[in-house]
Amino acid sequence: MAFNHIDPIKAYLLDLQQRLCHCLEQEDGQATFKQDKWKHPEGGGGITCALTGTVIEKAGVNFSHVQGSQLPNTASARRPDLAQARFQALGVSTVIHPNNPYVPTAHMNVRFILVEKKDQAPVWWFGGGFDLTPYYGFSEDCVHWHRTAKQACDPFGQDVYAQYKKWCDQYFFLKHRNEPRGIGGIFYDDLHEWGFNRCFDFMQSVGDHFIKGYQPIVSRRKSHAFGQREKDFQLYRRGRYVEFNLLYDRGTLFGLQSGGRTESILMSLPPLVAWHYDWQAKANTAEEKLYTDFLLPREWVK
Repeated sequence: MAFNHIDPIKAYLLDLQQRLCHCLEQEDGQATFKQDKWKHPEGGGGITCALTGTVIEKAGVNFSHVQGSQLPNTASARRPDLAQARFQALGVSTVIHPNNPYVPTAHMNVRFILVEKKDQAPVWWFGGGFDLTPYYGFSEDCVHWHRTAKQACDPFGQDVYAQYKKWCDQYFFLKHRNEPRGIGGIFYDDLHEWGFNRCFDFMQSVGDHFIKGYQPIVSRRKSHAFGQREKDFQLYRRGRYVEFNLLYDRGTLFGLQSGGRTESILMSLPPLVAWHYDWQAKANTAEEKLYTDFLLPREWVK
């Protein structure tokens, strides 16, 4: 049985990539994205858009549509019956590392996997989500972020936001540090049970609401004054971001295991980062407040 829905997914993802790039160029005000097209060894390829600016220290917005003869371990471990099957993977992922420590790092990914085995019906699923990693916490930003995430989910069921927020809190957690990466958002994977049209609608809702959630925060915080202390703390906390992406992130592992373009896969890493041995936040500081008030699962909206 042929699968005939790749084209609309691809069209949406390419449009989302362009809208994300426009949004970030608008907020930076000076820099523009460099576009880099690449091919995958087994078929397909992608478009990587990278920006280095003033407001945005580094941002990557990557579209990929790759094909392969063997589903990578990160996916087949949960579906061993598909281990030797051909696959297609489409997605857009973006990571934004702002220059100002008062502007949080943000990540979004939406993806679609199609697996085809001879003499079997195609198997497909959607996945993705978005999360926010502040260095200095503002409650109004967190409420706005989670309210927007809830708005993305509400048309699909009253329990969807709560379920996918909890999944996000559990997923973006550094087990070896026993701490969350940030304040979360929503995360989902293996989504197929709603039927194709509704699942595709949800992918679009997630992608569209990421822009609505993040751009106002950048606009509000990008002119906030900061000094070397804040920059040092930002670089230290970025170390946690690197640790998570290299140790746990499914998208990073899937890309590397599927023979993807390493330069595009690792675009998520920040340009500058620092590790300090046994660093501890001083009492009654904004840095300590990040740990006590923000880096813990909590309900930001009802």
